[in-house]
Amino acid sequence: MRAAVLRDGRMVYRDDVPEPVPGAGQVLVGVRACGICGSDLHFAAHGAQVLQMSDRVAGGAGMHVDLGHDIFMGHEFSAEVLEAGPDTETHPPGTLVTSLPVLLSAKGVEPIVYSNSTIGGYAERMLLSAPLLLPIPNGLDFKHAALTEPMAVGLHAVNKSGIAEGETALVVGCGPIGIAIIAALRARGVEDVVASDFSPKRRELARAMGAHRTLDAGEGSPFDAVKPAVVFEAVGVPGIIDDILLRARPGTRLVVAGVCMQPDTVHPFFAIAKEINVQFVLAYTPEEFADSLRALAEGDIDVSPLITGEVDLDGVGAAFDDLADPERHCKILVTP
Repeated sequence: MRAAVLRDGRMVYRDDVPEPVPGAGQVLVGVRACGICGSDLHFAAHGAQVLQMSDRVAGGAGMHVDLGHDIFMGHEFSAEVLEAGPDTETHPPGTLVTSLPVLLSAKGVEPIVYSNSTIGGYAERMLLSAPLLLPIPNGLDFKHAALTEPMAVGLHAVNKSGIAEGETALVVGCGPIGIAIIAALRARGVEDVVASDFSPKRRELARAMGAHRTLDAGEGSPFDAVKPAVVFEAVGVPGIIDDILLRARPGTRLVVAGVCMQPDTVHPFFAIAKEINVQFVLAYTPEEFADSLRALAEGDIDVSPLITGEVDLDGVGAAFDDLADPERHCKILVTP
C-alpha cells in the first residue's frame, strides 16, 4: 500500500506499507482527503521536543513514538467505508465518513496523530473505529469534510471564550487556527470580528472567511485601532502573550489557542492590574467535532477559500516545504 511517512525529519513516499486489517469494532476505509496540519510540520522539524514536552505533561506517559523508525501521520481526513472487521456493524461500503482521530483497539485508545504503527490519513487506506464514524451529510464535498477537525479547534476556542452578542473579537494570527476561529465567530453571529497578521495573503484569507476588518501587524499594535472584549492568540511564539497582556484593556478575556513549545516570559502584573482573564485551550470535544461537521454541511462555514493546493502521496514532502511560505498556501490536501 502507498503512504507518506516521516523519516529522519523528512516526509518519504513508500509503496510497500502492509495493508491494515480491521479487527472487531474497526472499519477499513479508503482515504479520500487529508489536510496537512501545522502540528505535523512542527513535529517533522521538532519531534524530539514535542515528545519530551508530552512526557513532562503526562508524567512520563506521553506519546510512545520512536523517531528512529518511520512515523505515520495525518489526522484531518475524510474517507470511504470499504470493509468492516469481524462482528462489526457499520455503514455500507461506499459511505463517505469522517471521524475523531482516534482508534479503539485491544491496546486501548490510540491517537491517530503520530505513530509507528497506527496508520493515519497520509495513506491510501487506514483503520477507524465503527462507533466513532460520522457519515458526511447533505452531499458535502469530501474535501471540505476533511477540514472538520481544524474547524472543531476553532469552535472549541470560541466556546471557551464565552463571547456574547455585541462584543468585539480580535484574532491575533491568521494561520489555520486563527482562520478556524474567525469562521467559528462568524458562524456564531459575532458582528465585529477583527483579524491581525503580518501576511497580506493571510489577511485576505481572513476577510474571505468572515473577518469584518483586518489589520497589518507590521504597522503597529492592533490595540491602537480596536478595543476588543475578547482576544484570541493564534500565533504560538514567545512574547505574544505578554504583549497582549500589556496592551489589552481592563477586563479583556484572552484565549490562548496558539501552541507555543518554547519557554516564554510573562509579566503577571500586566494581567493582575487589569483583571484580564486568561484561558488556554487545546483541541475540542466529540460534540464540537460533530457540530463542526454539521456547520460545514449546512453551509454555515465555507472552507473552500482555505484549500490552496492538492497533492498525491508522493507529493507530501514537497507540500511540507511549500507550507513554510504563508504567501503561497494555507491548507494543502493530500488526495491519495
